[in-house]
Amino acid sequence: MSWQTHQVSNQYDELRDYNLFVTDNALREVLARTGGGWAEPWLVGYGDQLGRAETFEQAELANHFPPQLAAFDSRGRRIDRVDFHPAWHELLALYRSQGLVSLPFDSERNGRWAAFLAGFYLHGQVEAGSLCPATMTEAAIPLLQREPVLWSQLGSKLFSYGHDSRDVPLEDKASAWIGMGMTEKQGGSDVRANATQASPVGLGGRGGEYLLRGHKWFFSAPMSDAHLVVAKTPDGAPSCFYVPRWRPDGSRNAVAVQRLKDKVGNRSNSSSEVEFQDAWGVLIGEAGRGIPTIIEMATYTRLNCVIGSAALMRQGVVQALAYARQRMVFGRRLAEQPLMRAVLTELALESEAALWLAARLAQAFERDEAAWKRIVLPAAKFWVCKRAVEVCGEAMEVFGGNGYVDAGPMARLYREAPVNSIWEGSGNVMCLDMLKSIHREPEAWQRLLSELRMLAGDDADLRTALADLRDLSAWPAEELEIQGRRLAQSLVLTVQGCLLRAYAPQQVADGFIVSRIADACWGPVLGALDARRMDVAALLRRAFPE
Repeated sequence: MSWQTHQVSNQYDELRDYNLFVTDNALREVLARTGGGWAEPWLVGYGDQLGRAETFEQAELANHFPPQLAAFDSRGRRIDRVDFHPAWHELLALYRSQGLVSLPFDSERNGRWAAFLAGFYLHGQVEAGSLCPATMTEAAIPLLQREPVLWSQLGSKLFSYGHDSRDVPLEDKASAWIGMGMTEKQGGSDVRANATQASPVGLGGRGGEYLLRGHKWFFSAPMSDAHLVVAKTPDGAPSCFYVPRWRPDGSRNAVAVQRLKDKVGNRSNSSSEVEFQDAWGVLIGEAGRGIPTIIEMATYTRLNCVIGSAALMRQGVVQALAYARQRMVFGRRLAEQPLMRAVLTELALESEAALWLAARLAQAFERDEAAWKRIVLPAAKFWVCKRAVEVCGEAMEVFGGNGYVDAGPMARLYREAPVNSIWEGSGNVMCLDMLKSIHREPEAWQRLLSELRMLAGDDADLRTALADLRDLSAWPAEELEIQGRRLAQSLVLTVQGCLLRAYAPQQVADGFIVSRIADACWGPVLGALDARRMDVAALLRRAFPE
């Protein structure tokens, strides 16, 4: 007896087997504009490898089978080991094989940060969880480079192109991963409220050695070979410590993993709660300067939050466009329906604007430009990470009910999106950081406005937006705080408009500026823009070739 009642038709799988780099017009232009053109041959190969069906399958497996904590071995000995699906290690090995962990720091090549951005951006479109340990390791490099003894032990392992998954002492490994641990229950983003205590070993902590006792409510990637941790020295001053997984004598360090977090997204990556039971650590940087030290690390991770959110948006847009161009609805393809075209156009504009902003910020790291790193970066993390939630939600909706189930990547993209907004400083913290920098560094703020005026050229809408920004930022600090989100949003939109006007094709700049800056009604919902005022066909062709 046959149970078949119908033929499956008008159903299309998510996009696979395409080159993520070759099909991204904007990324290729960004790379050339920011000095990273030398990396294009490598990125063509990486984009092809990432776009293969088997790589997408690895991403699905790593997230479908999340890490598991093995607190004890079969005889009751404490081991605190986290076990992963093999696909997780394959993804980490793939990323590391590209040299991306150390690329920003392994030379003085012009455009190295642009090349890094491109590689990170491509990988983040396929699997984002593996970028957490990669980001923390990258961000730890400049801090550890200032510690001669540690760097002599770690340098070659951090610059390695190989992935060593073994849980053995670091001196026996070919490469290393570095995590971080700041957040405690009582403090959250307020790291100064941390209660973990660091007691010196021997007279005055000779050699910088300490024993740490306390807890961390979020301890990212506990299987890393070491973590950078904030704890208070006996005088109550927060300091930063290097805490390895294994002690120098070859025994396991006293970092007890209490449990793994059951997260909304980012499920392939392990996040944990831990107790320090007199864990051995070494002071990093100056005693009592732990907050500035760890904030320096967080500055790098915040950039990666922006790039990672842009990557999620890009993948959502590509998948939505590819599907809508095949699906038939009401007698014609979904991508030909006027209202859907407005939605897809808005998604494409949001995605490209996020990419240009992320690229300019990466360039600022290469040039060490204070205004972009201290003022624009926190505002960008606030805005772009939140827009990723909106964009991924709309992209998921293009697939209808099929987008909401876990048989494909759209639901995973949506669940992944909020993490970048929450980790490394939530939205309000980012806005406060931006406001502090504007008031503390007025010269940098004025330099930024001057640069933006130059980029805006004679665009009247951008000139008006810049004048509004200048006026709003001049409010007294105590009055401006409540307007922090408004200022951050206005700043990012204006910066994006200026960058697009200066560097992107005219139809992209026109579409962005007329919808987000000139239209006072824009904002409540994606797809509500006036598509009559832009070249929709050209924008969609640019976003992803048919």
